Amino acid sequence: MLNEERIILMTQMAAYEENEGKKNVSIGNYFRSDYIAVQMLKSIVYATIAFVAVFAMYIFYDFETFMQDIYRMDLLTFGKNVLIYYGVTIVVYGVICYAVYSYRYAKAKKSLKHYYQNLKKLNSLYGK
Repeated sequence: MLNEERIILMTQMAAYEENEGKKNVSIGNYFRSDYIAVQMLKSIVYATIAFVAVFAMYIFYDFETFMQDIYRMDLLTFGKNVLIYYGVTIVVYGVICYAVYSYRYAKAKKSLKHYYQNLKKLNSLYGK
């Protein structure tokens, strides 16, 4: 005999597994610190690539003037300024990414906890 409550619960769980469940399960397989560390490393690499691309566009925008001024400018100061801008960019982007990935992890864990509670409920419905 069909149990409507069981069918509804199974349908909700199947929809969850198809949509956001796959992503949440992959997030849930990590410890919090490991997940955030991996995501932060990837973010720092991407931020470095983006910084290099923006810096190259800045230099190539007016390359002729830059080449004329390169002999008059203090290269050590210029290098320090570039490194300072890079450091500020990485720190700000890192803080934002840390907040985002912490939120995503907490949200995924909460969602998985609800999913596992539904599994227990479904198991108890089969026992009846």
